[in-house]
Amino acid sequence: MANFETIRLDKGLYKTGKGFSEELEKIDPSENYRGTSLEGLDAFERQLKRFDIKISGAGSSPVEKFFSTTDSAVLFPEYVARAVRRGKEEADILSSVIAARTNINGLDYRTITSVPTDDDKELKNVAEGAQIPETQIRTQENLVRLRKRGRMLVASYEAIRFQRLDLFTVTLRQIGAYIARTQLKDAVDVLVNGDGNSNPAAEIEPAAQGALEYADLVKLWNSFSPYEMNTLIASPDVSAMLLNMSEFRDAHAGLNFHGSGVMITPLGAKLLKSADITSKLIALDKNCALEMVTAGGIETDFDRLIDRQLERAAITQISGFAKIFADASKVMNI
Repeated sequence: MANFETIRLDKGLYKTGKGFSEELEKIDPSENYRGTSLEGLDAFERQLKRFDIKISGAGSSPVEKFFSTTDSAVLFPEYVARAVRRGKEEADILSSVIAARTNINGLDYRTITSVPTDDDKELKNVAEGAQIPETQIRTQENLVRLRKRGRMLVASYEAIRFQRLDLFTVTLRQIGAYIARTQLKDAVDVLVNGDGNSNPAAEIEPAAQGALEYADLVKLWNSFSPYEMNTLIASPDVSAMLLNMSEFRDAHAGLNFHGSGVMITPLGAKLLKSADITSKLIALDKNCALEMVTAGGIETDFDRLIDRQLERAAITQISGFAKIFADASKVMNI
């Protein structure tokens, strides 16, 4: 059985392309600790225990605890990446929008699409010996556009060395939230304008410009056949229009919103609010509208974080979005 207390840690664990945690797990598999007091901890968490580094709670360690030894300093970039990832997950709205996630090892990616006609969507009776109707799947003409999103972490070691990790983690989680919101903005842009393959969302006109009525929602819902309108993304002003509709101000809807902060579900669709769009209501079938493409996870400047103890270190993620079925999303300009 591997002894987690004698493992030698070095920067090479970050350079394999698989990620620090995965490489460390190979050296020190968690399955070897079943039935012990360390069961339930992954390889990274066992290393924190080895060096007595507590990253949460009132008794959390100061930042300088990571740099007490050469080996423990190697853990710092992974701690940063995990804290940012946690903040990104806490602010995550993309999970309610994305139908598929694809992780690639390069920067070039060409997605697939299918553009069925009305005739293709109907499964007809096939007589004996007759040809079965075809659904054609092809690659898109243009590559998915990937963007690097992130923040530069700037701090002197002297300024933060005595700060508790519990507090420092809050700052890192906020960076993750920034990345999540920016990625949502990118996703919304692709939903509305397309991914460069001549596939923008169809525009549904409201009955009166500058206003939103219940009849407009019904019109939007009715335009989705054979897809399902199960998600709505609205700008703050349009969200307010929805909340003020008499159809959504009954006792049950009001009690749910006032008691939990969870917004109403117009016509069964989940309502999401985004300040990154203006006077728009975007409707989609989250099960088949959008694909998220990432080139790795949260990346850190591990050399800077280990050797220079912060100074200036970038925290980034490369991602992009592609339409799957173009007519699985619609937009209404209010």
